[in-house]
Amino acid sequence: MTIAEQTSTAPRDAPFYVLAALCGVATGWADVMINDLLFTALLVVSACLLLGLLRPRWPWRWVLTVGVFVPLSELAAYLLLTVKPSRAQVYGSFLAFLPGIAGAYGGSVMRKVFDNLQGGK
Repeated sequence: MTIAEQTSTAPRDAPFYVLAALCGVATGWADVMINDLLFTALLVVSACLLLGLLRPRWPWRWVLTVGVFVPLSELAAYLLLTVKPSRAQVYGSFLAFLPGIAGAYGGSVMRKVFDNLQGGK
């Protein structure tokens, strides 16, 4: 891919980055308020799966974009709210990246399989 092609595709991905950030913020908020690591993992997997299906190229970017907001929301809750997350909850928020990897790469593979079955590339 040439530099001209990379710059031409970058603006088309901007709405997906916004969607990923919104999903990450919502997941982080749910993690702080509900304090259930499995529910947080489910939200991260579903968001990354959706984004991997929509934009299958470079699925690691969806893991980073969604997953970074979970620890950031823990930090924001600690600094701004009266909710003080425990040490285990803070460490657990970094584990949200692991199910995100499975979701993003799973969505990417599913999209490539669908394209292959439909006679695409």
